[in-house]
Amino acid sequence: MADRLRLEAGDRVLAIETDRGILLTPYDPEAERALKVAARAATKYRNALRALAK
Repeated sequence: MADRLRLEAGDRVLAIETDRGILLTPYDPEAERALKVAARAATKYRNALRALAK
């Protein structure tokens, strides 16, 4: 797996829990920031998102 991701000793990875398991991806600070923004939006608009999901 490390070869496929082109990881070397000391490299950082981002682990994301999904409904199908854990997704490992090479660490990307921009992707991490985007995930944090999405998490804040999901929390802030939780009720609206639940209504839209129906």
